[in-house]
Amino acid sequence: MSEVTKAVIIEDELLARNLLKNYLKDYPKIEIIAECENGFDGLKAINELKPDLVFLDVQMPKLTGFEMLELLEYRPEIIFTTAYNQFAIKAFEQHAVDYLLKPFSKDRLMVAVERAMEKIKGNRTGEIPIDKLTEIPESDTIERVVVKDKNKIHIIPTEQIRYIESLDDYVMIYTRDKRFVKQKTMKFFEDHLNPKEFIRIHRSYIVKVEEIAEIQQYEKESHIVILKNDHTKLKVSKTGYKNIKEALNF
Repeated sequence: MSEVTKAVIIEDELLARNLLKNYLKDYPKIEIIAECENGFDGLKAINELKPDLVFLDVQMPKLTGFEMLELLEYRPEIIFTTAYNQFAIKAFEQHAVDYLLKPFSKDRLMVAVERAMEKIKGNRTGEIPIDKLTEIPESDTIERVVVKDKNKIHIIPTEQIRYIESLDDYVMIYTRDKRFVKQKTMKFFEDHLNPKEFIRIHRSYIVKVEEIAEIQQYEKESHIVILKNDHTKLKVSKTGYKNIKEALNF
């Protein structure tokens, strides 16, 4: 590895980018090789330039910082530079080098940079999986899902999801006109989709409540749900049937 650490700044505010560059200008060990003002450009820069270190904001247009990390093919060290709520950030703290809560001082930045340099020297890149870095606190409800399909990035609002099917470590997300493969577990979606809108009806299926058109007895003590419009039929487990009864109050 070269003595100079290559870094990318991903931050939507020009003043914040300039402040970072100003703080780092007297630190010759860091070379800023790119600046990006949104998550889409940041994703492209990281995958193409493969920096050692990224200064990353959380709340950005197009893709948030965490959504961007989830799509990375290459994993650099991450220092969050954000005004995001400090208590929420603590859920990510152990998986990133550091986080800097705005406004932060030059001295505080240097502490974070030195931590990053030590990790980079230790050649730990890839040690922590992306799914660990981007874990969401259990109490948080997601409002959209980001999926990368070849060279396209799809942002799927949860209101467009009809149902989700388990594919071991992946899931298939079904909308009205498309389906998408996502590397997440059913447990993740069960924990983070709005429980008033989505229910787990089977170990293999999570369904949006308003998509259910009918519930039919399939065999003795077993049921299926039939969805609206295309009449898709999905198996219902005993626990799933109990969940449906509670959700629909019957």
